[in-house]
Amino acid sequence: MIPGYKYKPGIYYLSIFIVTYALWFAGAYFSFQDEGSGIYMLLMLPGLMAPFLISLVMIFGSKNIYLKKDFINRLTNLRLIKPGILPVFLLLMPLSVLVSIFISLLFGGSMSQFQFAEGFSFSSGFIPVILILLLAASFEELGWRGYAFDSLQSQHTYFAASLIFSVLWSLWHFPLIFVNNSYQYEIFHESSWYGVNFFVSIIPMGMIISWICIKNNKSIIAAMVFHFIVNMSQELLDITQTTKCIETVVLIVVAGAIIIYDKEMFFSKEHLAEKTE
Repeated sequence: MIPGYKYKPGIYYLSIFIVTYALWFAGAYFSFQDEGSGIYMLLMLPGLMAPFLISLVMIFGSKNIYLKKDFINRLTNLRLIKPGILPVFLLLMPLSVLVSIFISLLFGGSMSQFQFAEGFSFSSGFIPVILILLLAASFEELGWRGYAFDSLQSQHTYFAASLIFSVLWSLWHFPLIFVNNSYQYEIFHESSWYGVNFFVSIIPMGMIISWICIKNNKSIIAAMVFHFIVNMSQELLDITQTTKCIETVVLIVVAGAIIIYDKEMFFSKEHLAEKTE
């Protein structure tokens, strides 16, 4: 725990939703007004950065030197990352995608899903999609792991904090279904069930990323890298939305297995006891 500091999750998440929703709904409106210029991204990017920017305000506005040092250490100290967990770190998501494709074959899925995709599944105006995927992984985790998750685990077990965070993270993406040419917009117009699957899939993924971060001494860098691997794993192969529905089930199983394997950590209240000492 951070000496002399009380986290403010209510203020943080309320601020995040107000700022992001305002910017992204405005961006959604303008995404249908321009003629391919992508100017609406000037609203979308600040919304994407909101978790990080508000975390900075909460951390450096706190005047708590320990909170600031903890954030900087978790952002810069590569020694926090445990070598023993690197195979899981690097392979978990690609293998989950491959397993999902193999399962889809049993239900008539195409072998062509093992081929590399010819392009990205969405567009992002004048900003290259791969840069958006990198920025999303970076700015989100700088906020989520910089302040958001810690604010929840200061009051809850790691399991409860991970679950609450994952649900909130899923809801945070909601305005994107109204943004022209976004991934969420595209899949919702293909099938509303594919859209629902996107939001459901975020919950086990949030649990997994939280676990990765905790097991690497809450390294923000670890969360950022894993998040980027997740993003790229969704785009590299030519997988169908039906397979992504299967992938959600696979991720739920993986998250459940991780929770069972590490249940002592997930349900421990030791960090809460430290708070009251």
